[in-house]
Amino acid sequence: MSSLRSSSLILRSISQRATPISYKILTHNALLPSRSSYTTTANHNNSNDQNHNSSSPPPKSSSKLPVFAALGIGGIGLAYYVLTADDSKSEIQERYKTPKSPNQNLDYQSIYNEISNLLDDSNYDDGSFGPVFIRLAWHSSGTYDKESNTGGSNGATMRFAPESDHGANAGLAAARDRLESIYKKYESKGLTYSDLWTLAGVAAVQELGGPKVPWRPGRQDGVGPENCTPDGRLPDGDKDQDHIRKIFYRMGFNDQEIVALSGAHALGRCHPDRSGFSGPWTFSPTSFSNEYYKLLLNEKWQPKKWSGPPQYEDKKSKSLMMLTTDMSLLMDKSFRNWTKKYAADESLFFQDFSKAFSKLLELGVPLENFGSQAPLTLKTLDDQGL
Repeated sequence: MSSLRSSSLILRSISQRATPISYKILTHNALLPSRSSYTTTANHNNSNDQNHNSSSPPPKSSSKLPVFAALGIGGIGLAYYVLTADDSKSEIQERYKTPKSPNQNLDYQSIYNEISNLLDDSNYDDGSFGPVFIRLAWHSSGTYDKESNTGGSNGATMRFAPESDHGANAGLAAARDRLESIYKKYESKGLTYSDLWTLAGVAAVQELGGPKVPWRPGRQDGVGPENCTPDGRLPDGDKDQDHIRKIFYRMGFNDQEIVALSGAHALGRCHPDRSGFSGPWTFSPTSFSNEYYKLLLNEKWQPKKWSGPPQYEDKKSKSLMMLTTDMSLLMDKSFRNWTKKYAADESLFFQDFSKAFSKLLELGVPLENFGSQAPLTLKTLDDQGL
């Protein structure tokens, strides 16, 4: 008890002299992982989850889907603080280190190009890391809670347990490992993981045929697990529209934005050893288009008869899948309205997806981090003749 009182006094003392940045103090109770992930990734024939570096925590024997142990962290949640000049040499500064600040003067077009050159890989499922890069960007940003102003892309907290062990993040070590060489190359120049991961999502969308997505640097990297978000902030694939609204409204999105972001399911596939589900949403899982909405509306979908969690398959080929969350876009009147619009007009979908995805990638980042930096519109490799 005395140690807890001492910790409380220390935190109270710090708060009087220090200015908190984007994070709030967050304590963790028992963490119950999601079984599924909303945007899924491709499977690696030689799983990269076995290769670990500074961006990937070591594996745990109990982390394999679909069974997870409940996780808990006791004690007091700590916040990162920016200290005043008077505290610069104090013991407090050593205990509460300032997160790494990004360098807004880096050549982000060059970094974009290097990310784009990492997309193709014949040994990776469907031959592209694009879908898993988008999933990494989405899952590192979609933890935001507007009420508590916690979570979001700032901090790159997925590098640390328990967030790295959340069920929804299964398989994302492959994406983090794939990008590690770029981080190491530019680390000394101020590149942050949080900027790298979100930029990778932008590169994947654009290089796979999607719209240009405005993006700007300014995200900071945390220095420890204190601000990891609790499990359950990302959508479960087997839930209905009420669940989807609860998750996305918490982040500050409306119905139109929910349906627009769901269009990313044109890419990638589900895997039983990660989300528990199985199969791609479209016949071209590495091509960004409005095909997801067309198939959702025009195909006949039936419950899949198998031993896995509930999902749907197309009646004709039985090779495509939809989750319960996908089917909610048909069942809900508001969602269906936007689904029909995007199926009929790909340019409208591209326009709305670009806005919503750009917004998603900035959740949790203090506006002052961006300074006067205008969003960048980065050129694709084709634009540059590369």
